[in-house]
This record gives sequence, structure tokens and C-alpha cells, in this order.
Amino acid sequence: MTSSTERQAPDVGTCTVSDATPGAHGRNETTLRRAGIREQFGRWRQQFVLVGTIATLFIVVGTINPMFLSGSNITNIFASNAYIAIAAIGMSLIIICGHIDVSVGALIGVLAMVSGWLAVEEYPTWLAWVAPVVIGVIVNAFIGTLVAYGRIPSIIVTLGMLSILKGGLISVTGGAWLSNLPPDFLIAQFQLFGVPSTVWFMVALTLATAVWMHWSFLGRAFYAVGSNAEAAQIVGIQTAPTVVMAFAIHGGFAGVATVLFATQMQVIQATVPVNLELAIIASAVVGGVSILGGRGLVVGATLAAILFATINSSLIFLDVSAYWLRATQAVLILGAVLADIASRRKVR
Repeated sequence: MTSSTERQAPDVGTCTVSDATPGAHGRNETTLRRAGIREQFGRWRQQFVLVGTIATLFIVVGTINPMFLSGSNITNIFASNAYIAIAAIGMSLIIICGHIDVSVGALIGVLAMVSGWLAVEEYPTWLAWVAPVVIGVIVNAFIGTLVAYGRIPSIIVTLGMLSILKGGLISVTGGAWLSNLPPDFLIAQFQLFGVPSTVWFMVALTLATAVWMHWSFLGRAFYAVGSNAEAAQIVGIQTAPTVVMAFAIHGGFAGVATVLFATQMQVIQATVPVNLELAIIASAVVGGVSILGGRGLVVGATLAAILFATINSSLIFLDVSAYWLRATQAVLILGAVLADIASRRKVR
């Protein structure tokens, strides 16, 4: 039996913050809303920086040399590196997933020769376009299987694949170039409403992938596996198939990039484009994709590819050696990695 005093005592344990401090609930909602806005701004901050840098370059270089702002040059900036932007989207997926692929440049070189050979031998044009995509998916699915199920670091697997593809390309072709490509095969030279098809491909694939990564289960799984594979597995995500799928999709993007690369000119070189894999990885990392995995937006990869194309064009119009582009890429990569590490430490 309890006394009346005990029965009338207030239940302090059930007292809420809003009961104790009127108005605190509203302040908490405001604080959370502001935190959400800061988080969204933080996610897009790198993209804002890239857009601002590109705009600044256009203004500064255009002021020094007005020819830089000519319609043909602006079109060339957006169209010439579109295939790199598309390959960088695929690269972003596997980096977000916590891995990397240094063989993508060699793969594009090999697939370009396969696509060109099919066109020259008068196979159906659609087959010459589709074959690189299918082969890219198969090759990278194999790489992903070795990484996910064989537990071999992706850097080791792709370095080995890099040597195989480079050596095989030279051995099979003997260094010969492909020429006399049929006009209907050169899809990169097509235009729609006066805009090169490569730009349409770049914009469409960037937007579609950004939406898919945000809303699809698999896209969110890439982020989860890249952030913490063990935690992702605990909540029911099958990490190994997810990694294989990331590599396979990356191979598909490499195949699309191959078709646009191979159809830019009337001939296809039997050599791997110099430093192509560096340009692709740099576009993904400078675009804001964390090299440690689990963070980043594919939109940034496209913007970074456009930035590098703008820098390269700027060097030409300012009569500066194009070798400075590589130095700029290295500096931007280092800066992006250091900024990412600092950001992670701040979060911790």
C-alpha cells in the first residue's frame, strides 16, 4: 500500500523535453532542418565548385582570347571528352563500391578495334555498336568475380588485366590501324538539333545514372558496400554479387564510351590511348567520388571531365604546353583525396 503523497508524485521519467522547456521541440526541428540543408549542400559542394571553376575559366580565357568562346570550340570542349565522362560514370560506381579499375583504358583500346573490325568487315552496324558493350560487361563481370569471390584486391586484378589487354592488342593487330570505316558506323559524328550525339549520350547517361543511384536498391547497395561491407552484409545486402554487378555495369559504360571513342574519326589506332585510365579515374575522383568508397555523385564525374577538357583547350588558346594538363590532373587528384580524408576525419 502506498501513501497518497507517493501516489500523487509526478512521474519524472515520462517528462519530455518539450514539457520541461516549452518551445524546445520547435527549435530541435529547426536545428535538424538546418543540418539537413548543410548535409545536402555538402553532398553537392564539389559539383558547385566544379561548375564555378569551369565558368571562371570560360570568362578569364575568353577575355584573353575571344576565340576561346567561339561556338565550334565550346562544342568541341563538350563533345571531345564525352566518352571519358561516360567511362568515368562507370568508374564512379566501382569506386563508390570500394574498388578501382586501372585496366579501363586498355579495355577501351581493345574494344575499339573489335568494333571497328566488325564495321570494316561489313557486319551489321548495330552489331558493331552493341558488341563492345556486351564484351565490356562480360570482361568486367569476370574481373568482379575474381575480386568479390576470389578476395583478390581489385588493383592487382586490373593491373594484370591491363597487361593482358595491352599485350594482346599489339600481338593480334601488329600495330596496324583500321581505316575506311563506313559512314553509318560513325555515330559520334551524328548530330541532333545541331548538337553532337556524344553530348546527348553524356547528358542522358549522367542524369539517368544519378537518378538510378539515388532511388534504386542496387544503387544504394553500392554506397552501403563501399562504406562498410560487413555492416551491409549484416542488414541483408549480398556484398559479393553487388561488387560483381558494379564491375559489370562499369564494363557496359566502358563499352558505350568505346563506341563514341572509336567513331570520332575516320581511323582507329591499334594502340591504347595514352593515360586514358588516368583521365577516367581523375574525372571520378576530382568529381567528388571518395577514393575510399561509399561517397560521391556521378554528376561530379561528368563535370570533372568537362573541366579537364576546358583546361586542355585553355592551354592551347593561351599557347601553354599541353603537358601541364597532366600536372593539373595530378594536383587536382591529390587535392580531392586530401579534402576527402579531412572531411572523413571531421565527421568522425
